[in-house]
Order: sequence, then structure tokens, then C-alpha cells
Amino acid sequence: MLWPLALAALLLAGCAPSGTAPGPGTAPGPGTEGGSVTDPDAPLAAFYGDSYTLGTGASDPANRWSSVICADRGWREFNPSVNGLGFVNNRRPGGTDLPSLVIEQDPDIVFVTMGLNDNFSYYAAADDIRQQIDTDLLRLKAELPDARFIVVEPFWYTDVRPESLEIIAGWVRDAADEIGADWVPGASHWIEGHPEWMAPDGLHPNDDGYAEMARQMDAALAELGL
Repeated sequence: MLWPLALAALLLAGCAPSGTAPGPGTAPGPGTEGGSVTDPDAPLAAFYGDSYTLGTGASDPANRWSSVICADRGWREFNPSVNGLGFVNNRRPGGTDLPSLVIEQDPDIVFVTMGLNDNFSYYAAADDIRQQIDTDLLRLKAELPDARFIVVEPFWYTDVRPESLEIIAGWVRDAADEIGADWVPGASHWIEGHPEWMAPDGLHPNDDGYAEMARQMDAALAELGL
């Protein structure tokens, strides 16, 4: 018998709308460069995230929060996010290295929206998770010294919150502070208490959920002057 968190881990790694999302550890498919802004001189925003940034559960990638905020701000979007990805979870040898993909694009703005899936490995890999958070953020900052970094509190998908969520969020915030990144708090609560904002799989937001995430992110970015 699978415990609820273990079952959710399998589903979060494997559920994706057909044609829009690569599975964990695979190369990004079509739609990596999303959004509606095509001006080559527009700022480029790159996203390092999991299914909640990829837009799994949305009816169209244009409805995911990342594409909405990029369109509203006139930013180009590079979004290679992967289902089930964590700082440690599904980081298999030979799999997709999202930090490298982000670095290759030389973006103006980098969003880091990771940590949800690492909760499923916390009790077996806490030390590895903490170390990899630091490693990834320090690497991105070293390779992209002129980019503006926006690090977001890990998203969450149920009203029940495991103890590990606050711990991992604290590690992510510490790493964000270390590289001088902007921090967006509270994101784990953005769709809390609203089952009507969830897709039929019960794990990912639907279009209404992503619209709320976009609204919350828009307000957070406005406070940061973006």
C-alpha cells in the first residue's frame, strides 16, 4: 500500500497534459520557449521549476502563470520546467540539467520555483536536498552574475502541510539570501483551501488555479518593482 505522499509523488512525476510536458529526466519538448512575446530585444525570463511552473493541468500552456506574467510584462519566456523535478527528486544522472539549459540562454531574469517534490524524499535525503539547493543557486549566480534572480517559496498542493515543507522553504530562502536574490514568500498557500482551482487529477492547478497563481505572482513582482 502506498502512503498518500508517496502516491502523490508518483502522480506529480507522471501526470501531464498530452504534448505539453516532458516526463522527469527527459529532454524538454516543444513549447520550451513559451509565451506570446517575440521581440528579440525584450527581456528574457527563464524558469527553473517543476510541474507547477510547467503548467501541468492547464488547458493550454498560455494559461500557466509563467506565460501570463511574461505576456503582461512584455518579457520573452524560456520555460523548460519538468514534471516531478526537485532539487534532488528525479535529478538522475544523464537526465535533463535545467540549470545548464537556463545558463545557456543568458537570461535577464531567472525564476527558481523548486522544492515541492523534494518533500517526498525529505526523510531519506534531507542533507542532500539542502546541499543541492545551495549548489544550484550558487552555480546559477556564478554563471549569470548580471541576471536578476527571483526565488519563490516552494509551491504546495494540499491543505495538509508536512513538517518538511517549512524546513525546505527555509533552506531555499537561506540560499536565495546568500546570492542576493529577491524572495517571494507565501507561495505554498496561494491555492490553499480552494479545491475548485484544482485539475481533475487533484494534484495540479486548473486554469482558474493558474490564474490565481498569476495574480499572486503579479502582486509580488509589483512589490519588487518588476
